[in-house]
Amino acid sequence: MKLNNNTILITGGTSGFGLEFASKLLALGNTIIITGRNQAKLDEINKKLPGVHTFKSDVSDAGAIEQLYKQVSAQFPSLNVLINNAGEMRAISLNDASTGLRDLTREVEINLMGPMRMVQQFLPLLKQQNEAAIMNVTSGIALMPFPVSPIYGATKSGLRSYTKSLRVQLKNSRVKVFELIAPGSSTPLNDQFMDMDGINANLMMDPGKLIDMAIAGLGKDKLEIYPGLARVMKIMSRLAPGFLLKQASKVGAKFMETAG
Repeated sequence: MKLNNNTILITGGTSGFGLEFASKLLALGNTIIITGRNQAKLDEINKKLPGVHTFKSDVSDAGAIEQLYKQVSAQFPSLNVLINNAGEMRAISLNDASTGLRDLTREVEINLMGPMRMVQQFLPLLKQQNEAAIMNVTSGIALMPFPVSPIYGATKSGLRSYTKSLRVQLKNSRVKVFELIAPGSSTPLNDQFMDMDGINANLMMDPGKLIDMAIAGLGKDKLEIYPGLARVMKIMSRLAPGFLLKQASKVGAKFMETAG
């Protein structure tokens, strides 16, 4: 796909991958729209990247997505790229009986139902364009269990499956479906895990380099993009899944043993 003169909507665009996508795609000559839940952070982005258009919206709220569509489709009828990037990742002990049922599935609402609803809401508009694309940001954790963050891992595996099915269903349309399988990176989402036992900070990929690879993949029509260690994880998930799980189980082992 072409990398300039697009109108691109990025969810979760105030930090991490979303912010990197916004700044780099803006520099390539695209119209950039980002969403976020925190108005103060959106205001900061307006100062840092004055060319970016911002909307306060929560992907876990179906009503908010409907309202976002009304606003965006009216102001940007040429929208042709949707990047589902918003996400949340938490360390959760399933032994902890105090975890409320509604709170337990918060990541499902954000990481899985959010992208599904965004696609369903914006797909008719995307189909109207001469060239369009959807990118769903999953994770290397979609290729393997990650016991210390069980709900996050389940959502990313689910999103990966959904993305594959979406690609099949849209094969006769002008909408290309991409997946960014992101390895661990130095972003706010992962920073909360840095002090946890079993984490190797040296394996964290620079988010700028990761997004450079993602954008290059878009330009080459690579429908599945595996930056850095994600490609190794893909191979290992096939050849030695037990070894991967054993290594992943070392992260937060003390937390999982003591919590609850």
